[in-house]
Amino acid sequence: MGIASKPDIEPLLDSILAGDCLEQLRALPTASVDLVFADPPYNLQLGGGLTRPDQSKVDGVDDEWDKFDSFAAYDAFTRAWLSECRRVLKPNGTIWVIGSYHNIFRVGATLQDLGYWILNDIVWRKVNPMPNFRGTRFANAHETLIWASRSEDQKTYTFNYEALKAFNDDLQMRSDWVLPICSGGERLKDADGRKAHPTQKPEALLHRVLLASTKPGDVVLDPFFGSGTTGAVARRLGRHFIGIERDEGYIAIAQQRIAAIEPGDAEALKVTTGKKAEPRIPFGSLVERGLINPGDTLYDPAQRTAARVRADGSLAVKDATGSIHKMGAHVMGAEACNGWTFWHVRKGKQLMPIDVLRQKVRAELKDI
Repeated sequence: MGIASKPDIEPLLDSILAGDCLEQLRALPTASVDLVFADPPYNLQLGGGLTRPDQSKVDGVDDEWDKFDSFAAYDAFTRAWLSECRRVLKPNGTIWVIGSYHNIFRVGATLQDLGYWILNDIVWRKVNPMPNFRGTRFANAHETLIWASRSEDQKTYTFNYEALKAFNDDLQMRSDWVLPICSGGERLKDADGRKAHPTQKPEALLHRVLLASTKPGDVVLDPFFGSGTTGAVARRLGRHFIGIERDEGYIAIAQQRIAAIEPGDAEALKVTTGKKAEPRIPFGSLVERGLINPGDTLYDPAQRTAARVRADGSLAVKDATGSIHKMGAHVMGAEACNGWTFWHVRKGKQLMPIDVLRQKVRAELKDI
């Protein structure tokens, strides 16, 4: 009897899988996607239609896919799809789930019960929220996104901190995002001029999510694909997507929408990275590559102290030996020192920080 082959994710990339989300999720290969973005039914529990003060009807969410018989039924559904999402996530993958006060606390508890580890909750504060027409409650001006890793002991996951900081004019990105709801020309309409999908999310929201937690080429899964916002933004940013959707009308809209998008070129899609993301280069690498030779002399910036380079990458300074950092601290009489910027090597008539040579090695590694 032959061994069954492992399902391949490649044929599914950049496609929409038609059908029930649980059935389609169960058919996906284990550990095959980098990110899940889920915009599940909110279970709004609406007790009748909404009207404006002028008695006109509010086009709210009254679709069958948002209705559940009880909280217990909703919780069972939530546990089922979140379990499958955790299975298909790669070991370093993460998940985003968006919701309102109707469901997000139940979803959050289920995430924790299943072993996910919550990294952040993000408040999407809407610039132009729908008013509370009845005047009986505060206007619902925000939704909540939960960002979680697969488990508490997950050591690595993608978080493009430097890219978000550059995006935010060199300020650290906060967990409250002020963005408009989907409206105007972005809002998709059907043949009769009505909303094509009642809960279409703005592309700006997905842009920020994917910029924060994916890299070009990553695979993004959306098990509640709807009108295809996730796929549209993924294509624009050079990420792959897999969508799951059971409504044929939504699928047709999403396919048409995504097909019209031209992804950016590779250079435009690069993500700003910080030093933490760069490969670690030990000083010994410079010695073994011949950029600095055993016996060469290094100097402090003022050229008051000289250190001899040894074959193992250590430095000899008068009566002490050690790493570039330890010897820099020794010379300065300090507890710590960045040896890469402290020590200089003579090139011709000029002194050059040895960090320049480290950057040269890093550039070579990036080209491999």
